[in-house]
Amino acid sequence: MRRNVASGGPKDAFPHLNFEEQARSLGYEHVAGVDEAGRGPLAGPVVAAAVILPTEGMDFSEIRDSKLLPPAKRRRLFEEIMTKAVTAVGIVEPEVIDRINILQAARQAMSVAIQQLAPAPDYVLIDGPLSLELPVHQRPIIGGDRVCMSVSAASIVAKVVRDDLMQRLHQVYPQYGFDRNKGYPTKQHQQALSTYGPTPVHRKSFRGVREWFP
Repeated sequence: MRRNVASGGPKDAFPHLNFEEQARSLGYEHVAGVDEAGRGPLAGPVVAAAVILPTEGMDFSEIRDSKLLPPAKRRRLFEEIMTKAVTAVGIVEPEVIDRINILQAARQAMSVAIQQLAPAPDYVLIDGPLSLELPVHQRPIIGGDRVCMSVSAASIVAKVVRDDLMQRLHQVYPQYGFDRNKGYPTKQHQQALSTYGPTPVHRKSFRGVREWFP
């Protein structure tokens, strides 16, 4: 069961970008943002993070969509978010991605992250036009990682956690350059695939990998 409160971006019923305050003004107390990282790579898991930001005691001025941040600043903000906010992570591995498809895997990772938050959220802000089969009020926000603070924070957490996982996979499969490409289909990654073939952490259902399987 799910309940959508509203959908769309900043041009909908609420003209301002402070989505968390809008939710609290409606009586919701624990407002979480959720985002994922890793829908496009050929290898590795998809990772989602859910974040409930504190109402005070944290400087939000530098929080941005993770893709807009240099790695050092992203890491610093990650450490601050992990210290001062309520966070949780959901991870869905490649074999599950292959079985249920990447969109459903991203939704599953988001749901897992949300369900692990304590306190449990009563309102969830979701990046993109997605809905989740959870009994909690939801607001999908197109471009949420750019306009919604808690979704931006979630994007940072998801990105750093996934990058760290890919760094570990690089230690196991160094020839693929996962420390640099993070599993995305760079020229170097594609060349490694043509030389060595796919690993167990590659997504067999993705173009560029599935051609290796009969």
